[in-house]
Amino acid sequence: MTATHAAAPDSQSETRKFLGLLIGSVGVVYGDIGTSPLYAFRESLRPFAANGVQPEHVIGLISLMVWTLTIIVTFKYVLFLLRADNDGEGGTLSLLALLMKKTGSYMPVLFFAGLIGSALFIGDAMITPALSVMSALEGMKLVTPAFSDYVLPISAAIMVGLFMVQSKGTEAVAKFFGPITVVWFLAMAWGGLIHIGDDWTILEALNPVNALWFITHAGWAGLIVLGAVFLTVTGAEALYADLGHFGRKPISWAWFILVFPALALNYLGQGALVLTDPSKIENPFYLLYPEWALLPMVILATMATIIASQAVITGAFSLARQAVHLGFLPRLAIKFTSETNTGQIYVPAVNMLLFLGVIVLIFAFGDSESLATAYGISVTGAMVVTTLMSFQFLRAVWGYKAITAAILLGPLFVIEAVFLSANLLKIHDGGWVPVMLALVIMLTMWTWTKGSKYLKEKTAKNDIPLETFITSIESSIDRESSSAPVTVPGTAIFLTSVPDRTPAVLLHNLKHNHVLHEQNVILTIWTQDKPYVPLEERVEMTRLSKRFIRLDITFGFMDDPNVAKALTVCKKKGFKFEIMQTSFYLGRRNLIETPNTGLPRWQEKLYIALADFGIDPSAYFKLPPNRVVELGEQVAI
Repeated sequence: MTATHAAAPDSQSETRKFLGLLIGSVGVVYGDIGTSPLYAFRESLRPFAANGVQPEHVIGLISLMVWTLTIIVTFKYVLFLLRADNDGEGGTLSLLALLMKKTGSYMPVLFFAGLIGSALFIGDAMITPALSVMSALEGMKLVTPAFSDYVLPISAAIMVGLFMVQSKGTEAVAKFFGPITVVWFLAMAWGGLIHIGDDWTILEALNPVNALWFITHAGWAGLIVLGAVFLTVTGAEALYADLGHFGRKPISWAWFILVFPALALNYLGQGALVLTDPSKIENPFYLLYPEWALLPMVILATMATIIASQAVITGAFSLARQAVHLGFLPRLAIKFTSETNTGQIYVPAVNMLLFLGVIVLIFAFGDSESLATAYGISVTGAMVVTTLMSFQFLRAVWGYKAITAAILLGPLFVIEAVFLSANLLKIHDGGWVPVMLALVIMLTMWTWTKGSKYLKEKTAKNDIPLETFITSIESSIDRESSSAPVTVPGTAIFLTSVPDRTPAVLLHNLKHNHVLHEQNVILTIWTQDKPYVPLEERVEMTRLSKRFIRLDITFGFMDDPNVAKALTVCKKKGFKFEIMQTSFYLGRRNLIETPNTGLPRWQEKLYIALADFGIDPSAYFKLPPNRVVELGEQVAI
């Protein structure tokens, strides 16, 4: 009897937790894809407007949109990629980390694929806020045409407020994201439902044959239209990227019971509306609603687009943190804005980059119609990259044969490649913007990775084997040699990335100060190819000699690299030290350009600039600020 009563509250608690995650995923995961109806159908119809929109065009387009959602979002992301996780974490870099761990032979290809996908996502994170907010506010033109002149300044003001609030943390605001977005999806479903009856022939769009007919009969205009059709799945990457925050089941359930039905009903309603009155192609989304509901829908749409913007900004922060931990970017300042949720982070450098990019895009393009042409390339490009990486995932992780993996993903790759080709036709109309953004970001990450590898190899040539050094120094002290350093009380911790070599900062300390602490720790910090490492498993300690200890601290690429906190585990392993009698020694490198050697000249300049931009290691690793000693050296690259 007691067991039965005890189980009931647990069951209720689990249900409440699941519902909370489900509603939360609606706001964060589906915020971006949920704003696509604002502009996707409108932009798809635009190429046909001059010669008159025909019923077969409308039905074919709606069919194409519904089946694009079905094939790409439902089959690829919800049913497949949500299961392709790296210890519960998703996203391009999580998949890259997993594949790099599994298959070393494909590392160069995988590496560049991961960089391209990540760079395109950052470009998406710039375009999404600008496009979504402008699309929502342009609905006010239907309320009063006088509002036209205020769309740009109000959009910019919203962006200023949105990016300013990032430093305060979004935990409190996030509680409202889910419920507001649920109302948004219900409102979209209602708007579609009340118009489907305007022309029941729109239900023919549910037959995929009409989508195929459109592709084969629409001609050149149809190929151009495909780029706009792909706007229906913008934000689909968020399903995978936010996997670790909500889990597979809540995200999947939210898609099937609310998001997909609401999107399908809304697109069907827009199609029926235009079939009945082709003049409504000016703004078919807002014209779904009666006049009394227009202003509330504009307000709700603006709130939904701000939420969608917040989702991609948070995703960019998470991606930047993964990139730093995996060695693709220099150490950036990362602030945790929640004591309980490690996903709530703020990256000032990324925030400023996104803000500047969004403001430039708003004023450079001027309206959502112009910006929509630039949007599709970043989305389709990122999806094609994910599909290519998924092919290798099926082979390396799930053990599928190459032919089986090709059969499963080949049709999907062809579909996405066709969409990408259609979007590439818009290069001259603004499509070059995401391409340039992605190229700059990819070159930045590649330069940092390449430069760090080269610098590590160069400095390793002059290193002294640690074992040789310890034997020599211990022997000189025991013999009380005249060249032996003075032994001083306390503990010295020397940070190094090469644990079997003597840290340069240790050699500099001996050379200039002629002292050695009673207890010396050679500390190496590692980042694993999995998201999280439990605190009790992070520290590995090895006694090297009477005065020397090797310490390895391992973090996951989603962990907060707090060395001071990790050191608390050492005491349980028998390593006794007092933090106020411990000094942390760091080597600071002053990088100098050297022509005709090492990296190309432009990469040298970029690498040095990135190194100067990165934050101090003591701040990044959360070392006690009053216990850090830095010794500098000049290194030519």
